[in-house]
Amino acid sequence: MDITGHHSATIESALARGDAARSKLVASWSRSARLHGLMPSARTHADRMTDTELTEARDRMGPMIHAAKPSLDRLFEAVGGVGCCVLLADRDGIPIERRGAPVDDATFAEWGLWLGTKWTEAAQGTNGIGTCLVEERIVTIDKNQHFLAKNTILSCMTAPLFDPFGQLAGVVDVSSARADLTDAVSALIVQALGDATARIESQAFRDAYPMARMVMLPKAGRAAFLAVDQDDLVIGATRAARQHLHLLGDLSRNPQPAADLLGLTQPETLEEAERAVLIRALARAHGNASAAARALGISRATFHRKLGPRA
Repeated sequence: MDITGHHSATIESALARGDAARSKLVASWSRSARLHGLMPSARTHADRMTDTELTEARDRMGPMIHAAKPSLDRLFEAVGGVGCCVLLADRDGIPIERRGAPVDDATFAEWGLWLGTKWTEAAQGTNGIGTCLVEERIVTIDKNQHFLAKNTILSCMTAPLFDPFGQLAGVVDVSSARADLTDAVSALIVQALGDATARIESQAFRDAYPMARMVMLPKAGRAAFLAVDQDDLVIGATRAARQHLHLLGDLSRNPQPAADLLGLTQPETLEEAERAVLIRALARAHGNASAAARALGISRATFHRKLGPRA
């Protein structure tokens, strides 16, 4: 039996045994075969966008591309030396930004790892980009784990990328066709990939809320930030922060008090709120009550009276 025939037989056997219920990989093979009607032996040509369509796709992802460029450069510096290319694909599975060594460009273009080429599961079966988009988690699809036999030369490591509003925006993919890519190297690439996507999401979030205060949730994983406005209301949250705090909906339309979300004690009465303003003014004045009173536009006597005996 040739390689293509053996690969097809492996997939057909796994599907016949019902392994999809126990294996995420086989579940993806099942989607490829039964949902999308693909055959492992199919020699489909890459479905590539026109230049105009690619430009439109890039325009839709403009802010994310801007946020991603420095991290994509850094990621390629880390993985390019082992024969990998780096792709940023949108939520339709279309690579719209790419990093690669010129000496490898022709080869990657022939395999379809190029700008404007569709890599959804519907188009290519189980693959890093398409399967990551479906499962919204970091995936590694190594060689014969791909559904289509023609893609089994590839090793693909892919991480989901979420926009500043917690929605899936696309993925970042690192792909290689080197036969000597070891598990240890792949693990290091996955770590670098996770770091890169966290940096991209964090930068995109800061760009989306330039006037807000950023509050990090250290126990919620990478890229877990809240955007807090001047009234101490949370008006935005990254995907990681939303999951940690169980936040839903549009926070810009329905902001929530930061103190409530973070479990902090806040003034509950007007008198307590006024005293909190006085204490902050005193702190800004480095304990000088006269300066604090002047800053608030009140007399020193009024300042002390309102501050009360607890000062």
